[in-house]
Amino acid sequence: MLTLSCPDRTGIVARIAGFLAEAGGWIVEAAYHADAEGNWFFTRQVVRADSLPFDVDELRARFAEVAAEFGGEATWQVTDTGERKKAVLLVTKEPHCLHDLLGRVSAGELPVRLEAVIGNHDGLEDIVRAHGVEFHHVPFPAPGTPDREAAKTAAFAEVRKLVDVHEPDAIVLARFMQILPAELCTAWAGRAINIHHSFLPSFAGARPYHQAHARGVKLIGATCHYVTADLDAGPIIEQDVIRVDHGDTVADMVRRGRDAERLVLARGLRWHLEDRVLVHGNKTVVFH
Repeated sequence: MLTLSCPDRTGIVARIAGFLAEAGGWIVEAAYHADAEGNWFFTRQVVRADSLPFDVDELRARFAEVAAEFGGEATWQVTDTGERKKAVLLVTKEPHCLHDLLGRVSAGELPVRLEAVIGNHDGLEDIVRAHGVEFHHVPFPAPGTPDREAAKTAAFAEVRKLVDVHEPDAIVLARFMQILPAELCTAWAGRAINIHHSFLPSFAGARPYHQAHARGVKLIGATCHYVTADLDAGPIIEQDVIRVDHGDTVADMVRRGRDAERLVLARGLRWHLEDRVLVHGNKTVVFH
């Protein structure tokens, strides 16, 4: 499978198709998008591996020469869909997204190897270990703790160590209620995925259901997005909404919103793992 994004011009599709045809490549899925305003082109192509006379490394090397023709701003990758990608989950106390992902992985519904779960509380350890997944507890200092910032820095350093040893393709903040420091956002750029319990950009930050209830909204939602140093402002992968009304309490909104959070995170993670999400600036193109 290959993806490419580059400045738009004539002949890109023909060049890629010709390259694959010359190699005997059998295209089984192809998607394209041209951003007329930004003059940018995006594509995702899936090729049967058994139709090629060489392996994925050779395909990558050969396509690098093709991609170079589209300029230095082009970004691309070639991956083997037969190799299951790896993910690490970060959690706090809320179990619903964790339970959903563990169930989907156990049922074979997500194309991923779940390497570990890291929590800043230990209340979810039993359910994680029951699924045969490693759990690591890294406590974070409570508000008012002496030298709290230094202790938090040390905790994040330990989290980073536990994550990076697995070299994961996705680091999923499954209701991990800690704000990643800027250096981790940079190190994990394009791999750290968050689920925010609001239809962003509305009600960013803490307690979004309380904010929504106070505003009297008629729709609540959830947003799966890549993590950046700008809080809850990274490129959006997936969103969904649920209708509410004046009779719903905050507790009702929280309960109903969890359904949206589960589905949105699962869809967003799947599309990321399948390389269906191409990021350009602070926007995404998602080939469903």
